[in-house]
Amino acid sequence: MTTPSLRLRAPAKINLTLHVTGQRVDGYHLLDSVVMFADLGDWLEVSLADTPSLRVSGPMAAGVPADGRNLVLRAAEWMGVPAAISLEKHLPAAAGIGGGSSDAAATLRALAQLTDQPVPDGAEVLGADVPVCLFGRAVRMRGVGERLDPLPDMPDLPAVLANPGVDLPTGAVFSGLARKQNPPMPDRLPRFDGVAEAAAWLGSMRNDLEPPARALAPEVDVTLRALADSPGALMARMSGSGATCFALYPDMAAARDAADEIRRAHPGWWVAPVLLS
Repeated sequence: MTTPSLRLRAPAKINLTLHVTGQRVDGYHLLDSVVMFADLGDWLEVSLADTPSLRVSGPMAAGVPADGRNLVLRAAEWMGVPAAISLEKHLPAAAGIGGGSSDAAATLRALAQLTDQPVPDGAEVLGADVPVCLFGRAVRMRGVGERLDPLPDMPDLPAVLANPGVDLPTGAVFSGLARKQNPPMPDRLPRFDGVAEAAAWLGSMRNDLEPPARALAPEVDVTLRALADSPGALMARMSGSGATCFALYPDMAAARDAADEIRRAHPGWWVAPVLLS
């Protein structure tokens, strides 16, 4: 008998805004962030098994652990379900786009379907981004990642993601913050009539981790300039703790043209046109 399996995509998570509003006594930072997900990501094939296993492949597999250090195996262990998992990596690791957390969330969703049981509460023990990746659509994320408010009226946003291939340790970026107590976004977020309006408002917000990231890695500056100067770009910003940056465009044709131009100018970068939703 063939063992049932599920193949799921683990989409890239993009922080369109990221306001650091405080820090708890346990060290966790308080955030206020608009998060959307790309139509691009890793792929996982998950089946139930007697013995847990993980196989990693794909164009971004180099350096990704295939043992208990990988969050997908820890997610299966946390759920109490042994699984055989094949992880096809298309997203750069440790890049500010939630690759590991999204992989873990996809694993939990797959195991929930295969066992016909819900994902237990408390997935934040696996990582602060796992709950938002379980949610998987446009959302306002607050607290340490546990407060999730859907944004059903957010328009889909054509974008380009670009990563210059530098390592930016999250801890070092947070440590470089000049202030931990920064203003949040407004209590009520506006409704947007189209991409240009959304981009204009998002451009008036912040990613508080961008200045320390730029200080640690000048390549982030170069990436942001390349995106901002690309034809049709409406705004550009870093996602998460970096080093992946993004720009928004009026339509997907403009995003694809910009991605082609940036690839020609920077052939060593990871560049991808995407639709955020």
